[in-house]
Amino acid sequence: MAILPLLQAAAGFSREYMGAWALMGAGIGAGLSAIGAGIGIGGIGGRASEAIARQPEAGGQIRGQAILLAALVEGVALFGVVVAMMVLFKF
Repeated sequence: MAILPLLQAAAGFSREYMGAWALMGAGIGAGLSAIGAGIGIGGIGGRASEAIARQPEAGGQIRGQAILLAALVEGVALFGVVVAMMVLFKF
């Protein structure tokens, strides 16, 4: 770990430089969180539709479980966006 300060000094490390990387990371993190939630909820919806088509009498139970799972996925995505916003406002 003694090499890290030397590398920072050689690269002209500054507070603004660190802030720029943090802002870029926050943007990428928020974007990946939203993309992941979209893929997850799309998969849940597609598989729930297939399950209801195969067994229509269990449609109510499948629909309820799909809504619950979609809410959990959305909660994780919201957490990712909140963490990215905290990084964004820190710098």
